[in-house]
Amino acid sequence: MKMKSPFMKLAALAFSISLTLSTVTPAIADGEGSAIIGKVSISEQSYFELKQIHLTASQNSKLAVINVSLHNGGSSALKAIDYWIRLKNKAGSQFSARPLPSDKDKTSVAPGSSVDLTFYANVNENTQLQDLVVQFMNWDLNRPKFERMLGEVYVPAAYTDVTPPQEGSIFRVGETEVKASIKKLVSNKNEKYHVPAVYLTLENIGGNAVAIPAYMFSIRTPEGLLYPLEAKGIKDLAIKPKESKEIQLAGTIPVAVSSDQWELIITETAADLKINLPVAAFQLPAATLSPDGSIGKAYSFTSKSGVYSAEMNALYRLPWEDQDLLSADLALSNKGPDTLALPKLTGYFLLDDAVKIEASVVQTANVVGIASGSSLNLQMVGKIPYTSKYSRIKLVLQEKESDTVTTDVVEFSSQSEVQAIPFHSLDQTYTLADEGRKTGFKIRSLNRYASNTSSLVIAQVEATNLEKRYTVIPKPVAHFRSADGTVLPALVAEVTNKVSPNGAALLNVSAMLPKGFSTENMHLIIGESVTEGKLTESGGTPDSYVKPVAFMLPEVKTDVKNSLMNVDVYPYQISLYQIATMIENSTFTMKFNYEISREGYLETNVDGHKLVLVFEDGGGQKSFEKWFEMKDFDPVDGETPETGGTKLKLGKHENFKIQVTDADLLFKSSFLKQYKLSLYDEFQGQRKLLATQKADWFVTTD
Repeated sequence: MKMKSPFMKLAALAFSISLTLSTVTPAIADGEGSAIIGKVSISEQSYFELKQIHLTASQNSKLAVINVSLHNGGSSALKAIDYWIRLKNKAGSQFSARPLPSDKDKTSVAPGSSVDLTFYANVNENTQLQDLVVQFMNWDLNRPKFERMLGEVYVPAAYTDVTPPQEGSIFRVGETEVKASIKKLVSNKNEKYHVPAVYLTLENIGGNAVAIPAYMFSIRTPEGLLYPLEAKGIKDLAIKPKESKEIQLAGTIPVAVSSDQWELIITETAADLKINLPVAAFQLPAATLSPDGSIGKAYSFTSKSGVYSAEMNALYRLPWEDQDLLSADLALSNKGPDTLALPKLTGYFLLDDAVKIEASVVQTANVVGIASGSSLNLQMVGKIPYTSKYSRIKLVLQEKESDTVTTDVVEFSSQSEVQAIPFHSLDQTYTLADEGRKTGFKIRSLNRYASNTSSLVIAQVEATNLEKRYTVIPKPVAHFRSADGTVLPALVAEVTNKVSPNGAALLNVSAMLPKGFSTENMHLIIGESVTEGKLTESGGTPDSYVKPVAFMLPEVKTDVKNSLMNVDVYPYQISLYQIATMIENSTFTMKFNYEISREGYLETNVDGHKLVLVFEDGGGQKSFEKWFEMKDFDPVDGETPETGGTKLKLGKHENFKIQVTDADLLFKSSFLKQYKLSLYDEFQGQRKLLATQKADWFVTTD
C-alpha cells in the first residue's frame, strides 16, 4: 500500500479550509464562452487557466480574488490538493494567497473534466491589477523545497475586471452559470443627493434552476468611494433554466460626488472570513432622467394666502410591523416678497390610477409661517400591505378650505421605483435639520448579548443637541436591516431629560435576534416617529415614521479585558481593585474598593441594564453572583452607598462588601488556590462578558 507523504498531508490540510463562492468569468462581447487571462500547462493533456482577477478596496489594503480552473485531459484522476497558486507583484513582493473556505470537497479532478478554484490575498493599497503575477505550483518531492513552479502569468496591461456597459458578465452560483447585464441606469437628484436606479438583468444560462444568493450591490466612483444600493426583488429569487429576471437597485449619493464613470460592484459575504468577495463589476452607462416622474421638479399653486412652490424630494417605501409605509418628502417654498401662512394641507397616494391610500401630512419643523425666500419641509405618509405591488404611483396634495371643501393643488407622479434610504458611513453624522429640533446622530458602537436560546444586539447612537436652547432629543423609530434584506424592529430607550446646547444623549437601540443570526453588513435605519399625523411627543406611542436614514454599523465589540480595572460600559468606566476574600463565623466575605466614572455628562437611559459580578471557584463552578442596577450609578439626593451598602455609585469608594453563607463554598475553598471574578453587562436576560480576573484566595489584589 502506497503511503501518503507528510507534505501531501500538509497540502490536503491546507486545502481543506477552502470555500468557493461565486466564480467570475470575464465579460465577452457576444456573451458566449469564456475569455481567459493566461494558461499554464501541467502535462501534455492537463493545464491551469487563470480566468479572472478582481481587486477591491479593503480596510487599509486591497483584496485580490483570483479565479482559476484546473483541467484534466488525462486518463486518470488528477489530485487537486497537489496544486495551488502564489501571488506576487512585478517588484518581487510576495502576498499570501489562500483558498476561500469550502473547496475542501474538490480534492480531485476526474478525467476529461475540470474544477474551478478561488483564492484570495490581501495586497497593499498601492497595488494595481497590472502589477500582479500569479504563479502556479505543485508538490514535487524531487525538488529541494518539495515544490515546483509550473509557470506564471503576468496580468496584461490592457486587462480590466470591469465589464463594459453593453456587455454581460458570467459568474457561477454553485454549479450553475448566470449571466448578468445592465439594462439601464436612471438617475435624478435633489438638493442633497443623486438618486440612481440601476436595472440589472440576471439570466440563468445553465441547465438547472438556481437560487440567487444574498448579494450586496454598490456604486463605486472613480475615486474608489462605495455607496450601497438596495436590491428590490432579489430576496428568495429563483431563476429557471433559460429564464431572465430583472432586479432594480436603488441608492443615494451626495450631490458633491461627480456622476461620471460610476461602476456597479456585486459582492458576496464570506461569513467565515468576514470579508466581502467580488462577484462582478460593471461600467455603468450614462444615466437618463426618470421618465414621467416628478421627483426634483417644482410646481406652483395658489391659495388664499398667496403663491407657493411645492417639490417632492424623495419617495420611500419603508417597513412597519406587518405593513409598509409610503412616505414622501416634500419642500414647500415661498418665493414671494412677504411671509406666507401655513396652508392646511392633506392628500393621498394613488396606485396604478385605481387604489387610493389616505395619507397624513406631517410638519416636522416647529414654525408657524414661511418667510420670504425660505422653505418648509413636510412629510406625507400612508400605509399599505407589505405584499402590495404596483407599477405607478401618484401623490395628490390637497388644500383643505373647510370641513367640507378640499381642493387638489399639486399632483406628483412616479414609476414604481422608490428611492433608497439615504446612507451614512461610520464616520458620518446625520443632521436632523428641522427648526427647533436640530440634532446630530452618529453611531458609536454595536454590542451583542447572548443566552442559550437567542441573542440581543444593541447599537449605541450618540445624539447631539444642535439647538441654542435646552431641548428633549427626538425619539426615533428604529429597525435593523440585515445583509439579505431581513428587517427587524428595534426598541429605543427614550431619554426624557432635556439636553443642553451642544450637549449629547446616548440612545440604546436594541433588537432580539434568532440564535446564530449574522450581524455582518447589518444597517440601522432610523426615522422621526409619528403619532396620528403629528410628531410623537415624549412618552407617546408611534404609529409610523418619516425622514428615514440608514447607518453602517461597526463590527460587534468582542474584546474581554483580563482585569477588572478600567472596564468600559459606555458611558461609564468601572474599576474594582484591592479585592480580598475572608471566611469568618461560617460566612464568606469579599471586600473591594471601586471607582465608577463617566465620560463627560451624557444623558442616557440604562433602565434594565445590570452590572453582574460572577464569582467562580478554581474548578470553574459558579458559586454566586451579585448584580447592580446601572440606573443606580448616578447620585440621588439623600442617598449614599454607605446608607444601604447594596448599590454602586459614581466616584471612588472603599471597603464595599459582599457576604455569602455557603457551607459547600467554604469547604471547597480550603482545597483551592485561586478563584475567578467576571463582570457582565446584562439586559433583558441576555449577557455580554466585559472582563475576567483571577485572584488568590485570602490575598488582597492590587
